[in-house]
Amino acid sequence: MAENWERLVEVLADEQEWTTAGALADRLGVTARTIRSYVARANTDVTLVASGPAGYRLDRGVWAAHGVPSGRDASPAARAARLIRSLVDADEGLDVHESAAALFVSESTIEADLGRIRARLDGTGLSLARRGSLVELIGPESARRRLLGALFREESARGMATLDELRAAFPALPSFRDALVSRLSDAGYAPNEFALNDVLLHLVIALDRLAHDHPLDDAELSEASLGPADPGDLTELLDGLVREQFGRSLGRAELVHLARLLGTRAATRSASTDAAGPATSERAELVRTIVARAAAEYLVELDDDDFIERLALHVDNLVARAGEERYARNPLTATIKSAYPLIYDLAVYIANELQHSERILVNDDEIAYIAMHVGAHLDRRRAASERVRVAVVAPAYHDVHTALAERISTVFGAEVDLVALVDHVDVAWSSLPAELVISVIPPTAPVEHLVRVAPFPTDDDLDRVRVELARIRRARRRARLAAALSQYIAPELFIRGLRGLDREQAIRLLGERMIAQGVIDEAYVEGAIERERLSSTAFTEHLAVPHAMTMSARRTAIAIAIDEHPIDWDGARVNVVALIAFSEEGRAEFQDVFDQFVEAFSERENVQRLVRGATDYPGLLAELARLMEP
Repeated sequence: MAENWERLVEVLADEQEWTTAGALADRLGVTARTIRSYVARANTDVTLVASGPAGYRLDRGVWAAHGVPSGRDASPAARAARLIRSLVDADEGLDVHESAAALFVSESTIEADLGRIRARLDGTGLSLARRGSLVELIGPESARRRLLGALFREESARGMATLDELRAAFPALPSFRDALVSRLSDAGYAPNEFALNDVLLHLVIALDRLAHDHPLDDAELSEASLGPADPGDLTELLDGLVREQFGRSLGRAELVHLARLLGTRAATRSASTDAAGPATSERAELVRTIVARAAAEYLVELDDDDFIERLALHVDNLVARAGEERYARNPLTATIKSAYPLIYDLAVYIANELQHSERILVNDDEIAYIAMHVGAHLDRRRAASERVRVAVVAPAYHDVHTALAERISTVFGAEVDLVALVDHVDVAWSSLPAELVISVIPPTAPVEHLVRVAPFPTDDDLDRVRVELARIRRARRRARLAAALSQYIAPELFIRGLRGLDREQAIRLLGERMIAQGVIDEAYVEGAIERERLSSTAFTEHLAVPHAMTMSARRTAIAIAIDEHPIDWDGARVNVVALIAFSEEGRAEFQDVFDQFVEAFSERENVQRLVRGATDYPGLLAELARLMEP
């Protein structure tokens, strides 16, 4: 686990601008004074965190060059990691006295570290055996490798180990990766770049363990592998590549294990036709049925054969991974969850149906992969209602005016509807039928949304148009949300104070208010709690939006609770909890309200302003009104 000051560095790494001590204190749940002490600790060896009148900012140049202060290696987490790596490699065990001397700590400190390691080994198939001062790691080679992989990923998350180190230890790794991606594509597979690093990690662990004479054997094959089948084509592909790139020959158990990892995590059969013919999934009809139910529930268009087949092929691999409880990690999970909450929620619905039909568990990372399939499909079929109506004002001179209009249409494509091209100087500015006016001449009357451009627009001109388009779409969404919130949040559905509650208690508290108002019944509350168990509804850092997956409320309403002291919500520190209940007739509003509600509170400043100002119901309405101003 990262030390407290390391958490500060992780937070600053996500920020592009200066961040105040107060904002950092809110995020970490400490005081501004404690933040200053964390900064001092981070700057022990080098000035990693810069300070100024606007707060603090990570010096990314120093961060890239030096990482974190060298004192980090003395932390209990780093010391335990070193002990684990030594135990994995030590055939005869480790001597406690020698380990204490090597690490410059007391023997009692090593004993405490060993206690933490014993707890860490629970459920891994490994254990510690003690003979006097000697400590030995007991368990199969496959379990040791899983432990090494988990250790590497944890150290990577803390900045202590990266793929750069693997490349340094195995110089052929980059060329191996490039060749692997190329040959997977040629063989009719769609590589998953997000999960490929995990397979490469297992490969270098295998090469390292073989170099120390610790191979996998056939007896461990079923335990170490994923999936019921032996992917012969991937086995041959990997065998040839490892020989070419590393000059090594792997045993059958090693190759089958790596091939199954590759085939279930980082290489999905492409739905397009290849030399072997189009890939098909035996779960295609199941997926089609589930997707049809999801589409009907969320009022989205998902009826597309190519999309169904790609998703079904992905589900085949998901089921294989889930069967062994070895899920694919997704580095974009948090981003997808906060940026596309409706798509993520739709993916939760699909995952829940798969859980029941296949009797598996689907975690957040796997849900995010489903969301990527759904999101990519919906993005290609984005509704025309999102387009902005644009008028171009450019007095005619040869074909300059038409060239400008064509350039705008070409650059912005489906984002705009070009509703007017005004090619004269006598412009009726107030009656233009557009939300955005792009003009080469100054207006003679006020225009709410106008961008002046050159007759031959520069990149800066186009960037300003892009910004204004985004502002208009945002204002539209905020206006719809403002109207909805004023209608859905009644005085009886506002609560100030959540202290001492866990997330289930918070849902029940808000649910009781809704039940008392005749909005929902107890079954809806239980449905919201069940949805919460599938995946946390803390879509942003400070906001949770619990809800059931069925739109069974008697009417649409939102119950909201706010507290200046955050409560724990499955690891997130939440200040605002909004229980949303939609009726069957309110499914269309669900799409508008859900996404925009999360978007509005994705900015920490908005949440903090609401927390400070919404001390009562009138204060809540006033803050929401200010928040929704374009």
